[in-house]
Amino acid sequence: MTTRTRFAPSPTGPLHLGHGYAALVAADLARAAGGQFLLRIEDIDRSRARPHWEAQLKDDLHWLGLDWPDPAMRQSERLGVYEERLATLWKDGLLYPCTCNRRDIQSAASAPQEGAPMLGPDGLVYPGTCRHRHDRTGPMPRDAALRLDMGLALERLGAQLIRFNETGPLQKDIRTDWTRAELLQGVGDVVLSRREMGTSYHLSVVVDDHDQGITLVTRGADLADATSIHVVLQGLLGLSSPSYHHHRLIRDPAGKRLAKRDDARALAAYRAEGLAPADLRRMIGFTPSVS
Repeated sequence: MTTRTRFAPSPTGPLHLGHGYAALVAADLARAAGGQFLLRIEDIDRSRARPHWEAQLKDDLHWLGLDWPDPAMRQSERLGVYEERLATLWKDGLLYPCTCNRRDIQSAASAPQEGAPMLGPDGLVYPGTCRHRHDRTGPMPRDAALRLDMGLALERLGAQLIRFNETGPLQKDIRTDWTRAELLQGVGDVVLSRREMGTSYHLSVVVDDHDQGITLVTRGADLADATSIHVVLQGLLGLSSPSYHHHRLIRDPAGKRLAKRDDARALAAYRAEGLAPADLRRMIGFTPSVS
């Protein structure tokens, strides 16, 4: 099987050093295996995505020496595909409408009877307020978020343990399996469709990786906990699971993970200062075929 990797940025701001490292890792692993590196534009958040950021990120990646087949997949053009997958899960009774806002979730999760709020891959673990509140029959609703009923999902899979194949250098530090109880308590009923988007990161990334034939998902170690959700969705939708390569994060001098608001560490800023791609690779400690 041909190795195929991808880099999937959101055009909502400038690429920083961490993005550069992630793109280089994905491209290098594909090159080392004689495979293919793809670009995907994750622009489902139409309120924040901007054409000029997409143009900038492509320019930055070319400056780093990376190329990919055109045109790049664009999530905003695939909303119908996501809706079809959601409809399958809805028909199977695995989704339910949720009308809670963040304040509702915070209040419910912090209620005395709930104990200390649990944090999962999406922040506070949803306490299940709407799980039995709304009808799950009839047409799939479009005026509410849709959540995955994790308990029913695991019953459908007949799974007591969810695991994935980790190939990265952080194998000893990455959690690669979860029990049923851990998924219910530490992950919970995640959102698969946000009302304003018609999808979510978890659903779209699973569907896109399958449709692009991605065999090796490369991404930062901070996203490793979300992989359990993706493996569950792959099983429910009958999709094969790729291997995963979670790599280290690039941090600022204080040890904080970089974010898009860190404009001072944007690739464009270093380019403007006259830094060469080779200089940047040394700065972030990137060595080909080692990550």
